[in-house]
Amino acid sequence: MRTQPFTSNMPMSPNVGFLLQDQIIPRLKSAIPQAVSFIGSEDAQELVQDGALIAAQMIHNAEQAGKKVVRNPGTGRQGTRKVRTISAGNVAFYTIQKLKCGRRSTGSSTVDVYGSGTQINGATRLTSLEDVAAIDEETGGEIYFHDVLSRDEECPATKAARNLDWQSFMASLSARDQAIIQFTIEGRTSSSMARQLGVCPSTIQHRKKNLALKILEFLGADILIEVCKSPRWKQDLQATREKMACREERRH
Repeated sequence: MRTQPFTSNMPMSPNVGFLLQDQIIPRLKSAIPQAVSFIGSEDAQELVQDGALIAAQMIHNAEQAGKKVVRNPGTGRQGTRKVRTISAGNVAFYTIQKLKCGRRSTGSSTVDVYGSGTQINGATRLTSLEDVAAIDEETGGEIYFHDVLSRDEECPATKAARNLDWQSFMASLSARDQAIIQFTIEGRTSSSMARQLGVCPSTIQHRKKNLALKILEFLGADILIEVCKSPRWKQDLQATREKMACREERRH
């Protein structure tokens, strides 16, 4: 029983679709695991799918150029006129050669740091942030790449946006309230602020309470939680590490 032909977004005749599925894809499945080097997280199944798309593109381009895709070479004669042909074996062969050189259906860049061609040339190398970068000489513990490269500070974009919000909030306050906030940042006491501003300490305490309510209303009630959070990507790594540790414990 014949199965449904390979389908793609590129128009092709049903016969060519069957040819791609019955003659080309089996060749790719057979050759790719032994002939093609996997880059990064690639596997054989992924490269077979990618190779099928490259082959479909190759067939489409051949048909656009007036060529006919056939099962075997030398079967392109129609009457007295010889039709230019390309065999299924040739399509599979050149598809595998492209994959070996780092070509993928999404592109063939050799300058993109994530590109397969770039990594095959040795210009870049992908490394997991969970890989061990070094061993701590004092404690003997492992130091991971994310510990070396990461900073626990907030994203610069988040900090810039928060600074803009803070500037807008400060602009909406009176000069006295701005001074109270500045004195608080400097760590001055209420008595010192009262002497500086010429008011009684109870007034300073009252203004501080009102300013705290205004800040919560302007920046949100969870502002203190947000500024103390570790970066989101680091939370994801920690969660993954804990999940793997739990799996390891269940195995034993």
